[in-house]
Amino acid sequence: MLAVALLVFREVLEAALIVTVVAAATRGVSHRRIFIGGGIALGVIGAGLVALCMNFIEGSLGGSGQELFEASVLFAAVVMIGWHVTWMSSHGNEMVQRVRSVTASIESGSSSVAILLVVVALAVMREGSEIVLFLFGMAAGGAGKLDLATGVPLGLIGGVALGLVLYFGLLRIPIRHFFRATNWMLVLLAAGLASSASAYLIQADWLPALGNQLWDTSWLLSNDSLIGQALHVLVGYEARPAGTQLVFWALTFGVLLIAMRATTTRPRQTAPPGERSSTALDLQS
Repeated sequence: MLAVALLVFREVLEAALIVTVVAAATRGVSHRRIFIGGGIALGVIGAGLVALCMNFIEGSLGGSGQELFEASVLFAAVVMIGWHVTWMSSHGNEMVQRVRSVTASIESGSSSVAILLVVVALAVMREGSEIVLFLFGMAAGGAGKLDLATGVPLGLIGGVALGLVLYFGLLRIPIRHFFRATNWMLVLLAAGLASSASAYLIQADWLPALGNQLWDTSWLLSNDSLIGQALHVLVGYEARPAGTQLVFWALTFGVLLIAMRATTTRPRQTAPPGERSSTALDLQS
């Protein structure tokens, strides 16, 4: 039971962290719950389809199907996050003003959330398909029905609970700093996903490693630890990174940083000195 719960917890946590950052980054945008909920639903459906078709994917791509599929999903998510980051850099100040005045979000915000719906769907699909495949493997290896019936809910609840803790922590950031903070989190998330995608391409022998292990900090923080796994998802932490992973991380971070600087708009007006940021907490939907 504990093995099943831990496996499900780890995979759910990875998806929950990405969904959490996306949900927080779209604070104040109309209909975001519908978009994010739709993304989760599409991801669950996609996970089942991917799990059913994995043998075909593996065979059609010469045995490296899973690695190439994972890399494709991650790169697609990087592109979608990059689009949102540049959009928020040009619209963030207007979003702040509208959230402060407790009005409807700008209409074009819906298109940004629609893009991030794809990110949510991809994250849930990727982690969900891994859960299904791993559970099939554990069942074939002798895991009983009771282990699966108790371990899966425990892991699911634990992963979702930690995601909610992060989400409500992000909402405590004052609104004048909120969109900038979540934009930076998305940039780090995209860089980490690009690094992970390159690792899958290295495993598939599609890219050179440029050094299989530049350093080893597993003695300080292992990838298998809870904090290490969370940092792996949020910022791309690797205890034993390959050189190619660092290249992809730095390249993605640099490109998005330049895009943010190029599209950032200045605030049209400043908030009154005595204004409190707590009013924005009414718009958590």
